[in-house]
Amino acid sequence: MLTVEVQIAERARKYPGTVLTNLHHFIDTTMLQESFDILNKKGASGVDEETWYEYNERRDERIPRLLEAFKSGRYHAPNIRRIFISKGDGKQRPLGLPTVESKLLQKAVSKVLTPIYEQVFHDTSYGFRPGRSQHQALDRLFKEVSFEGKRYIIDADIQNYFGSIQHQHLREFLRRRIRDKVTERVIGKWLKAGILYEGNVEYPKEGTSQGDSISPILSNIYLHYVLDEWFAEQIQPLLQGSSTMIRFADDFLLMFSNKEDALRVLKVLPKRFGKFGLALHPEKTKLIDVDDRKRFGPKAFDFLGFTHYIGKSRKGRRVLLRKTSSKKLRLAIRRIGEWIKFSRHRPIKELIALINQKLTGHYAYYGITFNGKMLEVFFEAVKRLLYKWLNRRGGKPAWKWNKFSRLISEWLPLAKPRVYHSYLLAKP
Repeated sequence: MLTVEVQIAERARKYPGTVLTNLHHFIDTTMLQESFDILNKKGASGVDEETWYEYNERRDERIPRLLEAFKSGRYHAPNIRRIFISKGDGKQRPLGLPTVESKLLQKAVSKVLTPIYEQVFHDTSYGFRPGRSQHQALDRLFKEVSFEGKRYIIDADIQNYFGSIQHQHLREFLRRRIRDKVTERVIGKWLKAGILYEGNVEYPKEGTSQGDSISPILSNIYLHYVLDEWFAEQIQPLLQGSSTMIRFADDFLLMFSNKEDALRVLKVLPKRFGKFGLALHPEKTKLIDVDDRKRFGPKAFDFLGFTHYIGKSRKGRRVLLRKTSSKKLRLAIRRIGEWIKFSRHRPIKELIALINQKLTGHYAYYGITFNGKMLEVFFEAVKRLLYKWLNRRGGKPAWKWNKFSRLISEWLPLAKPRVYHSYLLAKP
């Protein structure tokens, strides 16, 4: 028996040029139960302070009521609790915390929308899509620059993207593919839900709340029509040289083999975004010639946590190298240092086991070809932080460096750097 997602995908493929209706019929108690099971059980509570476990105790009676309210139109979108989290550069990012029930229904609606838009989204989009990842985007970037001659890169930065999405434009984009009053109505309620912060409730006229289960698919739909489709259908046919785009959520690069093409696109890009209520950061959006051997202008750029720059491979070929960005490295070291500081009184065996989990998580993302040196820098920093805080567990310092070195290399070894993502084409 075909799953609901497969049925929807087949329907979307069968009727590519028409809008789809009656989508809410795919959402039933079974889908809601499945959606509830995949929610983060430890996720922060919304305005009602209800946890996943508390909702779970009465799920069999509450989920059918939620389904009836959704289909009848009586569903009310609760306020969203707003908090701010550090971005690591002194700035803070707003995060919305919906209720468990809101996350549940949003997850189900996302499961209906995703197979529809997977038939529409371009291959150059990697963020928040099934079967796609940051490392695939990084691999594509490496190949385009190293082997396909894309030396001119527009590194763009959208100002407050999630907070600037225009509701009216989003509704128009949705209606290009779906015409289901029940689904459209509930999305509208989520967009207009109140934001609770420090006792005050504000009702947004634009933007989507980061933290909502529905936000990733809606933000992808918006940029698909604002950027992806526009670039592929209206811009690329007019260019002289080859070009491509790589986008992960709101983080994107436009790459060209011809400098004049890049300059023309850079000129019209702010106008295109402004048409839909979005703005590019004037200082952070720039054109980079990564292969400029005369050293005019910037040659390196940051993307998905890495600094990318032209260098030589072991065989002497000029290729795109990458290393952990200094900003991300400093943030990672500071965070694990703070964690060790406040966890140093745990039993040493438990402490090192938990540190190894964090080290392995770091290597799993940053362990890519050409980044071995920065993995070593991170490892050495963690090693010295552990030594520092073990000697501040109270009383006199108990660990000499020689004894400590035996601890982390023989008795309770620290996880050593490892490359998890090694591309064959990265060894020309």
